[in-house]
Parts: sequence; structure tokens; C-alpha cells
Amino acid sequence: MSEEQDQSGKPSMDGVDHLEGQVKDAGKSQAPKLSSAEGTDSPAVDAAKEAKLKAAAEARAARAAAKAAEAEAVEAPPEAPKPPSPRQKELDRLTELLRQEVADGAVEAAYLNELNADMPVIIISNHYWREVAKLLKGHEQLQFNYLRNVSGVDYETHMEVVYHMISLGSKREVAIKIKTDREAAAVYSAAPVWATANWNEREIFDLLGVDFPGHPDLRRIMMPDDWVGHPLRKDYESLDSEV
Repeated sequence: MSEEQDQSGKPSMDGVDHLEGQVKDAGKSQAPKLSSAEGTDSPAVDAAKEAKLKAAAEARAARAAAKAAEAEAVEAPPEAPKPPSPRQKELDRLTELLRQEVADGAVEAAYLNELNADMPVIIISNHYWREVAKLLKGHEQLQFNYLRNVSGVDYETHMEVVYHMISLGSKREVAIKIKTDREAAAVYSAAPVWATANWNEREIFDLLGVDFPGHPDLRRIMMPDDWVGHPLRKDYESLDSEV
């Protein structure tokens, strides 16, 4: 009979206590231990969480500010209408005079160029351009005796020739636009009225292919006479790879 059993064959109290002690010791030895690396990860996890929370809060604040700005813009009163330009009367007088002296259909449209100090711009029918040109220079109330510049524009749907002129006496200025088809582009020449139109119209003829009936010497001025095409047209394709 062992020491841990009594005479009846049952374990003694001392034996039971000894077994319980062994079980507790075994449980302690099997308990998981945190490594040093696991301990150092906790602050990094907290910092990342704080960063995400901060970013989310900033996003919510930005959305709220955007909604507030949008609501304020909707509720904002409309801007006051822009006061009329002092040059509007000048444009009105000019267009009225052209309609009275030439024809009502001579003026197709008129407006002020806000990007150029509200300069009057008048679109003239090509059919009446010769009569209008003479009136602009010779009428005592107009006297646009200096043609400052002539330019051509290819809008792909049509061509346009623009004459910029000024009155040396009154210092008034105006831009006259004449539209023409691309396929058979032609605008009556202003050279018989303003001699300075001569070379300008030749350049437009050369580079854009606009004909100017009535021009005294219409020929190329920049490209060789045998050059094919007009280099400033939007659909121009060069035959020379070096150009």
C-alpha cells in the first residue's frame, strides 16, 4: 500500500493536494506569453487608428463646408446688371447711318468688343461692302480715313475678312467684318478706297485663298507664284515635308 492511499484503498488527502498542485503548475507552464514584438505593435496600431479617424473627420468637415458654400451660392442675390457702355450710342448712330445711306440689309449684325475697350464691330453684307466702304471714308460724320489693318480668319465653316479703321480727326475707330463662303471665298477689294488695303489683301489672298475682286494687283506676296494651296487654311496639307 502506497503512502498516498489509506487502508481502504482511496487516495489520501495529502495525495489529492499534491495532484492539484501539479495540475496548477502545468497550467502555468502552458499559458501563452506575449513576445516583446507583440508588445511594441500596440502603439503603432493606435497611431494608425487615430490617423484614420482624423482623416474621416477632415473629410466630413470638407463635405459640410462644400454643402454650406453651395447653399450660400444658391441663396446669393443675382449680380446687378452691367451698366451700358458709353460707346453703345456711337455704335447705334453708326449702324443707323449705314442703313439709311446704303440699305437696311447692309448691316447684318453689330456689337461692342468688350475685350478691346468696347470698340464698335459691324458685320456688313458682302453685297453692299463697296458702297459702305466709300461712305465710311467720305461721309462728313464718319471720315474713317485711315485703314489701320486688314486680317483674314478661317472659321472652317466660312471665311471672314476684318478691316480695322480709324478717323484721324475724331479718333473714333471701328472694325468691319465681311463673311464669305470657304469654297469660293471672295470679298470686294477695299484698295480703291484705302490704298493701304493693297498689300494686306494680297497677303490674305496668298495665305488664305480669299479673292478680292477690284484689287489693282492681286497676286501672291509671300509664297512663290507656283505654290500649291494656302498655308493658313485649317485644312491645308503641305506637299513639302520640310515646311
